[in-house]
Amino acid sequence: MAFFTTSDDRRLYYTDTGSGTPVLCLAGLTRNSRDFSFLAPHITDLRMITMDYRGRGQSEFDPDFMNYNVLRESHDAIELLDHLGLDRVAVLGTSRGGLIAMALAASHPERLSAVVLTDVGPVIETSGMAKIMDYVGRQPVAKTYDEAAQSLQQVMEPHFPGVPLCRWRQQAEIQYEQTEDGLALRYDPALRKALLDQAAAGAIPDMWMFFEALHDIPTGVIRGANSDVLGKDTLTEMHKRHPGLISVEVPDRGHVPFLDESQSLELIRKVLDAA
Repeated sequence: MAFFTTSDDRRLYYTDTGSGTPVLCLAGLTRNSRDFSFLAPHITDLRMITMDYRGRGQSEFDPDFMNYNVLRESHDAIELLDHLGLDRVAVLGTSRGGLIAMALAASHPERLSAVVLTDVGPVIETSGMAKIMDYVGRQPVAKTYDEAAQSLQQVMEPHFPGVPLCRWRQQAEIQYEQTEDGLALRYDPALRKALLDQAAAGAIPDMWMFFEALHDIPTGVIRGANSDVLGKDTLTEMHKRHPGLISVEVPDRGHVPFLDESQSLELIRKVLDAA
């Protein structure tokens, strides 16, 4: 197990496997390093680096939950790169990780060789944000991974038709921790309060400004065809503002694709080849 300590004395978990082109994989809002386990077998020729954000996965919780924000998390990512002695990396950012990637483009563009945004853009659809706020910080009702898998399949089927129960069982293990009392979140429940308080304080930056900082960086977007977070109109506008942008829609996927789909893998390779 590998950890590093941030400049504000938080102990964060990371993984660093393989060799070749370094790719920093940044997970979603409530997710963790294990979220890239479906992708990992397909990029064994690359150096795959993941990070559990503060308060997620195996990283230390932050006593000040307001530090659960994109700018602080992007600073943590830079400190991880410094810890590893890496000048430049490609970034694969899923959902929240994509927002962090855009923030990095605005603050440290020289550190980015390429960026892939997975089902996220400068605008989060209202319906998607409502769904996110409905579950963030709420402990799972399911007591076992099998129960959670069945629940996930039922809830996600409209946006992920045909995904077998065994995949949802794997996803349940990624998202939840088994305890004596049942399943528990793999993140600090205070993340919910952070989102609410930051929104109330008007602390959400203009992400279009951050996205436009990607202009000179090879960039790709993976969109789930059934996504309720990254809208088609937003993706169209992203292409207008970044003429070199390439994108793909993954059929039968919502928010977010698993990244082992053929369309996802092809786009990731294209963007990395352009770096």
